[in-house]
Amino acid sequence: MLIGGKLVAGNRTLNVVDPATGQIFSSCASGSREDFEDAVTAAAAAFPAWSQTTAEERSALLIKMAEVIEANLESLARTLTSEQGKPIPDAQAEVGGAAYFLRYYAGQTIPVEVIEDSEARLIELHRRPLGVVAAIVPWNFPVLTAVNKVGAALLTGNTVVVKPAATTPLATLEIAALWKDLVPAGVVNVVTDNNDLGDALTGHPLVRKVSFTGSTTTGSKVMAAGSASLKRMTLELGGNDSGIVLDDCDPEVVSQQLFDAAFVNNGQVCIALKRLYVHESQYDAVCAKLAEIAKAAVIGPGSQQGTQLGPVQNRVQFEKLTALIEETRAEGTIIAGGDSPEGEGYFINPTIVRDISDDARLVAEEQFGPVLPVLRFADIDDVVARANNTSFGLGNSVWSADPARAGAVAARLDSGSVWINKHGDIGPDTPFAGAKMSGVGVEMGMHGLLEFTQAKVMNYAKAARV
Repeated sequence: MLIGGKLVAGNRTLNVVDPATGQIFSSCASGSREDFEDAVTAAAAAFPAWSQTTAEERSALLIKMAEVIEANLESLARTLTSEQGKPIPDAQAEVGGAAYFLRYYAGQTIPVEVIEDSEARLIELHRRPLGVVAAIVPWNFPVLTAVNKVGAALLTGNTVVVKPAATTPLATLEIAALWKDLVPAGVVNVVTDNNDLGDALTGHPLVRKVSFTGSTTTGSKVMAAGSASLKRMTLELGGNDSGIVLDDCDPEVVSQQLFDAAFVNNGQVCIALKRLYVHESQYDAVCAKLAEIAKAAVIGPGSQQGTQLGPVQNRVQFEKLTALIEETRAEGTIIAGGDSPEGEGYFINPTIVRDISDDARLVAEEQFGPVLPVLRFADIDDVVARANNTSFGLGNSVWSADPARAGAVAARLDSGSVWINKHGDIGPDTPFAGAKMSGVGVEMGMHGLLEFTQAKVMNYAKAARV
């Protein structure tokens, strides 16, 4: 762990399982409540000096932090694959993407907004850092999510304590060790736990902001824990994203794109396509093509060359998904997958389910794995109502040969993001926010950066005599 500029072994151990085997392959330090206290205290002590650094100094540090990630990309990707399960090319893309995010933030400048500049007064809106930021990270994209939060926090003058997910701490700890001699002591701290000490951050009076990515259930608890001290919150929570395929799409063309949108990272993505609505005229053809693609997908360990889909990341999620699939057998028709390949590990063959109702749990809840329900529709008003009939509102997509027609449908969908003829396309320059129970606040882009700041109005009387 990295606490106050020092690598700390801690007095607890966290065993890490390779999801491709289901066996422990490594272990690392697991922090205690005292370790979290030390990390927050170190971050608070480092804040006054760090908050006074110039934008140029912060940007220069972010570039150096990106460079050291890039220099160690291959080894970090191997670690990420071992703990998370994703194929090596995907792990390389995640690690490289983390460095790219840092470089993006390094190129940003927080503006001073002039509200009024008249003979009588000058009013400016400045942005000031908040203080200590708690960055709580999920297991699906552990490196990219952690580094994104760190980059945004540091550029805006904050210090940060990162808590990785208990099942995927290793690559983040390796990055922390690489950063140890680059980053001023206390500015970045990384502390692990056994998924049992989140309240040491969310309830700590010195933590001024929590940036959390994870489930809606946990996010609600995080928000409640921070309410007593009115902490700023950015909560990127669950999604049950729909995709709507209109009647003018070519099933042979669109189906591969739909499959990729649903099964990216083995379906373990908050903005993966999780409910697919297809016009009745295209329904059979799209279902058949999706089943064909699913059956041809190469399933295996992420370290194995040619693997397209790795294992589910952890046993809890694996057991949840297998139970959901068994329940679904009585509610729909499984036309691909629905089982696991022989052998060890948390593998599930990519599963396509047709002829299922909106009331089925697979449709109504977020499955977060390689299982896709495909539903039919005949009427635009009906499918819009069905897509919106959820407590989630992270993302949706509409697919059509006529982008303007798709855009008209997309405008009616209740979500923070809507994609036209694609799904899940996000980047560091694009604001990302959930509606309804899918989140609070904004991540990424300038809007996301401003979430890490406090507005401060400077109001000058030009003509005053004192």
